[in-house]
Amino acid sequence: MPILSTAWKQVREAAGVSFVLFRIMVPVVIAVKVLGELGLVRYIAAAFQPLMSLVGLPGEMGLVWATAVITNMYGGIVVFASIAPPLHMTTAQITVIACMILVAHSMPVETTIARKSGVRIRFMIPFRLLSALLLGFLLHTAFSLGGFLQGRGRIMWEASSGGGGLPDWALSQLQNMATIFLIVLVLIILMKLLDRLGITDLMNRMLGPVLTSMGIGRSAATVTIFGMVLGISYGGGLIIRDVRSGKLSDRDVFFSISLMGLSHAIVEDTLLMMSLGGHISGVLFARVLFTWVVIWTLVKLVGRLSDESFCRFFFRCGHRPARHRSAVR
Repeated sequence: MPILSTAWKQVREAAGVSFVLFRIMVPVVIAVKVLGELGLVRYIAAAFQPLMSLVGLPGEMGLVWATAVITNMYGGIVVFASIAPPLHMTTAQITVIACMILVAHSMPVETTIARKSGVRIRFMIPFRLLSALLLGFLLHTAFSLGGFLQGRGRIMWEASSGGGGLPDWALSQLQNMATIFLIVLVLIILMKLLDRLGITDLMNRMLGPVLTSMGIGRSAATVTIFGMVLGISYGGGLIIRDVRSGKLSDRDVFFSISLMGLSHAIVEDTLLMMSLGGHISGVLFARVLFTWVVIWTLVKLVGRLSDESFCRFFFRCGHRPARHRSAVR
């Protein structure tokens, strides 16, 4: 039957995605367990405490964010699920760490994509890390001053502590991975449903004028929208293709990759962080607004630089034909 065939296809796709995630997550889970058993988590938390206090988070969240930055969002989620329950975090705090993860995660992979597009690593890494901290600080300040989202957060990914010993802990991790598989499956089905209903296409049309208002050229708008909606791997791949063909100016490539670094996969990743317990006001609306302001400011500041300064500090301009190296703005 067509329905059963389609359903089985989605299950297989979710299983394939989950298997890739589990290959990363299992070592992370074991490492966190070892750190906990040795009592080292509290020392790591103490090291991160000064930085995390700027965004209103307990020091343990530094380990969560660092894991997401080095591995991916799912790695950060696993660590979060392992150490967050006893901390009794508010919805505001979960939203802050969720937004920080959204802005800066999977840095080894995603900065490689940026480098292949021509953006200098010495700009991209500090740009995303500092942007994540700034967004976290602004959200923490707004939530605290306004008294918003101060109730205890509901964590869907919460893992059992497995207090009965190692077998119970192992069983709880298997249950957590089963939950991850189900959420991945729901996300895949939802994304395909959004495509079928034309909502993804509607978002593409709505984002076009937003990119133009930021100062990103029309030639880069389409691939940037792909990256914002589908993810930086998709958008970055298209950018790399167009860079090699010479279709885009260096500055448009730079602004496009910078934008995708702050906001990409805005449907899938937003749903993922909401399942973690983050509030839509932060993980979607505040993040998109923050991205608009930052990229608009970046366009204005970098637009004042000479081509020589731009190429020296921000972009490797010498890796394609000279006639495509700059754009007149």
